[in-house]
Amino acid sequence: MVYLAFDIGGTNIKYAAITEKGEILIKGKYKSPKNSLEELIHSMGEVHRELAVTYNFEGIALSIPGAPNNETGVVPGGSALPFIHGPNLREALLKETGLNMFAENDAKSAALCEVWIGAASDVQDSLFIVLGTGVGGAIVKNKKLHYGRNHLAGEFGYLIQGYDFERSVFTTFSSLGSTGSLVLDVARRRSISPDHISGEEIFLDAENGDRDCIQAIERFYESIATAIYGLMYTYNPEKIILGGAISARPDLPIRISEKLDEIKKNITSDIPEVNPPIVPCQYGEDANLLGAVYNYMTNFECF
Repeated sequence: MVYLAFDIGGTNIKYAAITEKGEILIKGKYKSPKNSLEELIHSMGEVHRELAVTYNFEGIALSIPGAPNNETGVVPGGSALPFIHGPNLREALLKETGLNMFAENDAKSAALCEVWIGAASDVQDSLFIVLGTGVGGAIVKNKKLHYGRNHLAGEFGYLIQGYDFERSVFTTFSSLGSTGSLVLDVARRRSISPDHISGEEIFLDAENGDRDCIQAIERFYESIATAIYGLMYTYNPEKIILGGAISARPDLPIRISEKLDEIKKNITSDIPEVNPPIVPCQYGEDANLLGAVYNYMTNFECF
């Protein structure tokens, strides 16, 4: 069987034809329509019409921001594409393509991919932390996603990490430990617009000795390690998987582990040792597409 998968993002729409064994037969991407749901659905229909000449699709597997309700076909919440939240996507896609749709949150789709054929395929209980503009994630128990009452389980970005007395606001994991926060931190230190610097440039400048970038990166790693410290004692997973573009950096797990060691040395009370492996995801930018297909295959028949 072959599935048509879409990963809906604020910048790009990625798509692929994927088999039930996780083989990507063809893939591509295009700029996300910004104006209306009708424009989005039509663009997805165009992809379907082009690929249906070659492939007989079983259905549409969707990775999307928010918390999609597969009973209703509606995606509550908000994102960079506000028009996708509220209308019935399933009905719109069925009318456009003749195919049924099954959807999952983008971060949770990435987690499902790694559970299926990736870094978490060898364990039962795992945590996924996706580091991007914000922080997302997923909790997996017995190889199944845990959603929570409001489908918000795994939204680690909301974890409180402290209090900013200068601004009189609480700081969160997203506001200190996301790649977006790293860019904002360096921009503030340099008194420039965050549009004038990227995460890649920050790491390169740090390697060249830039003090602002070095200090911001240290704070960034400390924030990630602080959140992971609490999560690994709260859930005690067998493995922690890191996602997002920054997970491609080979030194990321090493630096986080170093910061975790520093935290443990500064805690006075005796605590049992907990050291789950911290590893990057295996499938990178394809993870959302693959996880959406796995989600369709394992859940669609229930609806």
